[in-house]
Amino acid sequence: MSERAVKYPNKDITVIWKPDVCIHSSKCWKASLAIFNPQRKSWIDMSAGSTEEIIKIVNNCPSGALSFKRKTEMEEQNAQTSQAQQSGITVQVSKNGPYLVKGKFVFVGTDGKEEIKEGSIALCRCGGSNNKPFCDGTHRKIGFNHG
Repeated sequence: MSERAVKYPNKDITVIWKPDVCIHSSKCWKASLAIFNPQRKSWIDMSAGSTEEIIKIVNNCPSGALSFKRKTEMEEQNAQTSQAQQSGITVQVSKNGPYLVKGKFVFVGTDGKEEIKEGSIALCRCGGSNNKPFCDGTHRKIGFNHG
């Protein structure tokens, strides 16, 4: 489910490279061999160009293998992740099965009714359940196959 990502930070941004998505178009290194050099061990040198230059090159990546996040965005995301971890709620995608939600949370039904749930629930991901939004195991009968 998750793909590999290599992070290259400087003082303003972090460039994220997803090698499994890269189509090796060469646009990055043709734009700046000083910053993006596939012959180097660490092929991205964040100190070899300005943040603005790096952003411009990253935004020109045709496959989306290169992206960036500003430090402020990353700090905010880390704070949100920490807060979510403290809440004790997890949502896990089961291979070829339901979403498993664990913890203590408010569940809001289609009628707007709110229920406090604690423990685990399995939510249908295949669309075939006769007990929506909950899983009833239909995914096995219909051959649901979505990792």
